Amino acid sequence: MIDSKDLRKAQLIMLEMLVEFDLICKKHKLQYWLDSGTLLGAVRHGGFIPWDDDIDLSMPIEDYNRFIEVAQNELSSNIFFQTREHDRAFKFDYIKLRSNRASIVEFHEKDEEINYHQGVFVDIFPMLSLENTPENKKFYEEHFKELRACSALSLHTPNGIDNPKRRTELIGMLDKKHQGWKREDTKVIYSGKMPDVAAWFDVKEVFPLKKMKFEGLEFFVPKNPQHYLAEIYAFDFMELPPEDKRVVHAWQIAFNS
Repeated sequence: MIDSKDLRKAQLIMLEMLVEFDLICKKHKLQYWLDSGTLLGAVRHGGFIPWDDDIDLSMPIEDYNRFIEVAQNELSSNIFFQTREHDRAFKFDYIKLRSNRASIVEFHEKDEEINYHQGVFVDIFPMLSLENTPENKKFYEEHFKELRACSALSLHTPNGIDNPKRRTELIGMLDKKHQGWKREDTKVIYSGKMPDVAAWFDVKEVFPLKKMKFEGLEFFVPKNPQHYLAEIYAFDFMELPPEDKRVVHAWQIAFNS
């Protein structure tokens, strides 16, 4: 069990990382929004879910790719920019911003020999748009089943077997269906780079983005956060789950100073 004071200290480090990321996005006119548990925390708690130990963000694929181009020159020395290209042992396809001030051992990493950077992290997910048809919905759902099966172990892919070659093929197939952001009858989806959760959002409920308070500061969120969260969570997300269902990533958190 992680000590609550240590968890809160780690959350505040991640909040500093989010503030830095937000400033870079403003400088380069990049869009992003709070996603998943971080968005739920903003809506339900006005900040972190008390037991949450990461930050989730999403970006349109075009802004995501632009962030990759500028990140190395913009991020401070407190943050390690983690991608498969910058950290060869890293087995995921999306970006993580890792703190150089605190480390985390997730449950699926416990007792494993880990060779990649393990700082507490901010996840950044690339988002695509897909024409809203029954055929595309079926394709997307079936596609993600295979993506999860050939992805590295994580909280949401406990049975995954890392197969980067096949995963790259699947990611490319999904990328080709991206149709931009101008059409109204469009669904916003997670790119295959983030295989953990498949969700299907109405573009008019995501854009234009708006600001919401998170830990006393304002960050971007989807236009209709309730619609967004209802697509992710099968349960009533405004009700606190029982204590035995309060899922955490962390088995251990440590600080460098």
